[in-house]
Amino acid sequence: MKVLFLLAKPIALVAITFTSTSLLILFFQPHPSPQRPDSMARSFVLWLHGLGDSGPANEPIKTFFTSPEFRNTSWSFPSAPSNRVSCNRGAVMPSWFDIHEIPVAAESPKDENGVLKAVQNVHAMIDKEVASGTNPENVFVCGFSQGGALTLASVLLYPRTLGGGAIFSGWVPFNSSIVEHIQPDAKKTPILWSHGMADGTVLFEAGQAGPPLLEQAGISCEFKAYPGLGHSISNAELQYLESWIKTRLQSSS
Repeated sequence: MKVLFLLAKPIALVAITFTSTSLLILFFQPHPSPQRPDSMARSFVLWLHGLGDSGPANEPIKTFFTSPEFRNTSWSFPSAPSNRVSCNRGAVMPSWFDIHEIPVAAESPKDENGVLKAVQNVHAMIDKEVASGTNPENVFVCGFSQGGALTLASVLLYPRTLGGGAIFSGWVPFNSSIVEHIQPDAKKTPILWSHGMADGTVLFEAGQAGPPLLEQAGISCEFKAYPGLGHSISNAELQYLESWIKTRLQSSS
């Protein structure tokens, strides 16, 4: 993995390159924000990185969320454990679960057991935050690529309603039979799904296959397609994510 930070004023360009995917984000220098309302309760954003990446390398993402509503937000950027990955000839790298082939298509083989094991770890992180006093409806799980696929599985299999799950360039990492195990409260968790139409690593068709499956199960999913965007996160996607989370934050009253 190579992490390159190029700093310039008034714009900072952060390029993060890793084994099989790349993340390109433009961060604009924020203007001073007004004081956030005292009524805003504590919130939590859990960000899950892509294959071969690390949590710390993605921490600059939180600097994009400058609205006063995020002043009481706690962020977590965990790193995946090191595992052998089939699509990279068994090479050992940070990976939440196994990926059998690249590019990932809608019908690609799935490591369902590995996904379910990773979901347990994500749930433990959420449970710890909820136990500290955060309202589950102020908990947001977000992820890019493999982290996006894990985000989807984690929020759907969590037994309570969360604030939301945001998937970027992800896919459905489980078979349709898993849908039968989604509890009623989990079906109330809103899903935001964003995908670049020029993605050659996780094909656009893999992203498109997700929302119909969710809607058939009675789960609300907003799908946003980005023409010309490859396997990366754009400035526009993060801008929309900030607005999407902000409108769903619950007050302390």
